[in-house]
Amino acid sequence: MILTASRVSNLTALRSVRCAYAGRRFLQTQIPPASASSAEAYLEPNHDYPGIVSLLLNRPRSKNAISLRLLKELQECLDIVQFDKSTRVLIVRSSTIGAFCAGADLVERATMSKAQVDKFLIDLRRALGTLENLPVPTIAAIDGPALGGGLEMGLACDLRVAGEHSEVPFRVAEEAKAGVREGHAVTKIGLPETKLGIIPGAGGTQRLTRLLGMAKAKDLIFTARVMTAQKALELGVVDYVSEPQTTGYDRALQLAGEISTSAPLALRAAKQAISRVPDVGFESGLDFERASYEPLLHSQDRLEALKAFKEKRPPVFKGE
Repeated sequence: MILTASRVSNLTALRSVRCAYAGRRFLQTQIPPASASSAEAYLEPNHDYPGIVSLLLNRPRSKNAISLRLLKELQECLDIVQFDKSTRVLIVRSSTIGAFCAGADLVERATMSKAQVDKFLIDLRRALGTLENLPVPTIAAIDGPALGGGLEMGLACDLRVAGEHSEVPFRVAEEAKAGVREGHAVTKIGLPETKLGIIPGAGGTQRLTRLLGMAKAKDLIFTARVMTAQKALELGVVDYVSEPQTTGYDRALQLAGEISTSAPLALRAAKQAISRVPDVGFESGLDFERASYEPLLHSQDRLEALKAFKEKRPPVFKGE
């Protein structure tokens, strides 16, 4: 069941938010209600894992191809998460197994003018930039094709998890009560743009190169090679592949659970410091690390961690 968010901080620009958010509190502005069935992108918390939130892509018939509407709602959801201090980990995934994101909606693209295409690319770049720069750790749960803009979306996340091959029905974590579904290997991960007469245009050339190095990125982009989950793992495009008979989301949720036990302020500071590495020299990086470290010394979470260590119990972090 998808409920409405009840507060968002200083998001006055979001006057008409389609993105739903289940059962969570934000800071100030009321968000209009939205049905998950009608939204093309929406937020949903995991009630068994406080602080873990999913951003679901919801165009299953088109394998979540990025439409103008999906892109708009995606940005709105990301704007909400950016200012929500109760979110500790964000998982980007599909609302249905067998899809992740097949890239831009080429059917819709064929009806667009040059100006509209240019704006779409600018808006997509902004959305993926927002995703990459969110203050919380992010995980892409890839349970279907991740092609073109879909893989670029995954590359904008901190970590990527792909679903493993399974010839037998497996349990779908978020729909366990509904029974089982047939599992399929994730066999389509790649940037096929050069076969379409273009290049990756939403950060793929930059993020893939930073992730893999120049030679591997050139190889994958020049050949437009489409990979299986296992091959993507071997090359370092994804970080984990789920066990047989489980989904990428299952493994992503397990990973998010491990991450979410750490102190929220420390996670944000660590991400901030690590993300600066490609842009600064070593000494400047050390200075930035120290600047990120310093405020944590005075946090309530640090005192709680010391107290819990002394009392031999798990700490209870509040992000304060």
